[in-house]
Formats: sequence, structure tokens, C-alpha cells
Amino acid sequence: MLVAGFPADAFGTNCYVVATGPGEQCVVVDPGIGVLDRLDDLLAEHRLHPAAVLLTHGHLDHTFSVAPVCGARGIAAYVHPEDRELLADPSKALSMDLTALFGGRLPYAEPDDVAELTDGATLSLAGLEITVDHAPGHTGGSVLFRMPGAGSSWEADEICLSGDVLFAGSIGRTDLPGGSMPRMLTSLREKVLPLADDTVVLPGHGPATTIGRERATNPYLLEVAGPGGARPAAPTRGL
Repeated sequence: MLVAGFPADAFGTNCYVVATGPGEQCVVVDPGIGVLDRLDDLLAEHRLHPAAVLLTHGHLDHTFSVAPVCGARGIAAYVHPEDRELLADPSKALSMDLTALFGGRLPYAEPDDVAELTDGATLSLAGLEITVDHAPGHTGGSVLFRMPGAGSSWEADEICLSGDVLFAGSIGRTDLPGGSMPRMLTSLREKVLPLADDTVVLPGHGPATTIGRERATNPYLLEVAGPGGARPAAPTRGL
């Protein structure tokens, strides 16, 4: 199994490619702002052929390059229906400051082929079996993508691409339009905490971690696992 990625120059958003091995089809996860050249280089390095683009959520820093990546190869983009409208109008999930920063200067376009994700579905793409967990809170349509990790560099039983639901030491912010701290805490309790400790987490920003490490140290997981301590400060990471 091959999992590779890099942070975009804008917002440090992690873009990943996942394949059964070099020279095979792959899925591209969260192609953000200014990633096209580096993504092409990564695909060429491993001789990979994209079969689909998976989006952990609809924020612009994770979706900006989805239309050109899909359009150049005639492939579909997969997104949860609660975030689909953000592909055509990402400003609906931006703060006023971010809207002023981006508004009117960037091309917005939904890919020609969009497939909607459902909670609990298993996607069979590029020889991979990928489980979808709807985990709203950062956005209404945030999801986790889980797949077997055997044969990867981590030799883990499972890999979870967590988008901006879970980071090493933190979680995604919930103060933007469409965000909800109550929904986030429910997602952490019902979708994240049940995962095995050795699950490798590949987040939307920052370094990889494991569920076990976050279960023991992440203040937000500690809160939902056993309320009673001081509530952590509001999260600030993610667009």
C-alpha cells in the first residue's frame, strides 16, 4: 500500500494520494490551493493514475483544485451532500474576513462529475476499500475516510484520513458558518473514540498521529471521554 502526501503552501493543507502500490490507480484526497504542480510530480514519481478525488469536507483550502484535477482526467469528486454546495460557492463557509480575502479573485467551479458520500458506505476505488464516516462539526459535511493499513509504511491495521475533524493535539475550528461544537463533540464521541488505538490518523493539517496518542493527550477527546475537567479553549485550526 502506498500513502504519500505534502502540505499545500496555502494554509498547510495536507494533500494525499493513496494506492495499492506504485504504478497503480490511486485516489487523491483534498487537493487544495496551489497543489497542481506538486501533485503531478508526486503522481509521476510513483507512476500513479488517479481514479477519483475524495474530499473530507468543503472548505476552500481542501477543495480549490478539485475541478482541474478531476477535469483533466475525467474522474469524479466525492463529497458529503451537506458540503456539496460549497464546491460551487465556498464563500458560504467562510468568515467575513476570509470572504474579503478570497471573494471575487478565485475561480469557483463544481467538477462535472460529483458523487455524494453517505455515512457508513464502503467505496471500492482504485483497488481500495474505503469506509466513510460522517463526522460533522467542523462543517456539516465533514467525513472520515478509513481503510486497512496493512502493507503501508505504518503497518497499522487501519488508516484514518481525518480531514479537519481531528489533528495531533487538537480538532478543527467550529466557529465558521456550518460549524457546530455540539455536533463536533458528538462526532468525537461516536466516530473517533471507538476507533482502535493503533489507528494511524492522517489529518488535514499537521503531522500524523494515532488514536491511542490522541485518546491519552488530546484535550477534546479527554473532554468527551470523561467530562469533569476544565474545558479546553475553542479550537482555532483549519480554514
